[in-house]
Amino acid sequence: QVQLVESGGGLVQPGGSLRLACAASISISSIRVMGWYRQAPGKQRELVAMISSGGSTNYADSVRGRFTVSRDNGRNTVSLQMNSLKPEDTAVYYCYVEKRYDGRVYWGQGTQVTVSS
Repeated sequence: QVQLVESGGGLVQPGGSLRLACAASISISSIRVMGWYRQAPGKQRELVAMISSGGSTNYADSVRGRFTVSRDNGRNTVSLQMNSLKPEDTAVYYCYVEKRYDGRVYWGQGTQVTVSS
């Protein structure tokens, strides 16, 4: 069983920044893809950003240029640096990993990000 522990959510004013982090209980070498989804009230969960084992990244159009996803292989973590935050970024953010060999996907417990003045 893979465990993902998230940290870094909170309340921030529009235009501010937050950094989310997610620590995986397995070696990052066994992970093909890591990333973040989010779900706002009344909306479907959507992909925010992902990073592959090779370092390739992909972002939702709504966050490209403002958010940066990165992974630390030594610490088995994936991070999401969020800048120029907008009220529409308010959501619960979920870390996820896709394992390399069996393709299984695992989710973190979610962390609340609220952007409000």
